[in-house]
Amino acid sequence: MSYLSLAIHCVWSTKNRVPFLKNKRYRNELYSHMRSYSISKGIFVDHIGGFTDHVHYLFFLKTGQTIDGVMNLIKGESSHWFSSMHYGELQWQDGFFAVSVSPDRLKVVRRYIQKQEEHHGKCSFDEEYTLFKEHIDRII
Repeated sequence: MSYLSLAIHCVWSTKNRVPFLKNKRYRNELYSHMRSYSISKGIFVDHIGGFTDHVHYLFFLKTGQTIDGVMNLIKGESSHWFSSMHYGELQWQDGFFAVSVSPDRLKVVRRYIQKQEEHHGKCSFDEEYTLFKEHIDRII
């Protein structure tokens, strides 16, 4: 029997960084929906967070799942759901950032995702993304 437990931290933005998620209530409803949808598709999501123009999604990849497959499901369905709730049209940017997370760093990543609103009072998404690409070993 195969076994796989791989933590993946994905980040993606709204199309053209438009703050589609500026309404905190709508944003939290979206995260709740993404969690429920993930569970219904057999995806073990650990944490979801973000800010007005992007999402952080920490999940565990299982046997038979691919990062691309999970992202296509979550991004496609979540934008459709958000728009159908008449909160406005939600469009995601093409692509995403993904990195594996070692078990000893999970608490740090969870805390980082939980503090996104506070974090982005000091740092823009573009600055954060640059830091991720250049210094991933220090962030995660």
